[in-house]
Amino acid sequence: MNILSKILTGLVAALHAWFLVLEMFLWTHPIGLKTFSMTAEVAAASATLAANQGLYNGFLVAGLLWGLMARKRDVVIFFLSCVIVAGVYGAATAKLSILFIQALPAALALGLTIMSSGKSEETRAAQS
Repeated sequence: MNILSKILTGLVAALHAWFLVLEMFLWTHPIGLKTFSMTAEVAAASATLAANQGLYNGFLVAGLLWGLMARKRDVVIFFLSCVIVAGVYGAATAKLSILFIQALPAALALGLTIMSSGKSEETRAAQS
């Protein structure tokens, strides 16, 4: 993976870490209410579900960081793919902007990861 794909994957992980914080800890606070355009009543009624959703975002962060730190291309590809699927589903069922906030950065990172990995494999093969 090249540096740009790593940076973009790190950005996707950072976004999902922020989503975890918003959903698990700030859901009923003014920043959570404003971010998700909710009333305090709606937030209070859905706080447990939001915390669960935040936990899942944490798993995505853990997987992306694991893949980056262990230099496991397949792990990064898997977790970026999970982010894309979640983003497309969220856009289709909840809010269209999720497509651009969540799925698009992951798709760009995935594309760069696949392209940069192919180049490094070709380079290694040529050197053999």
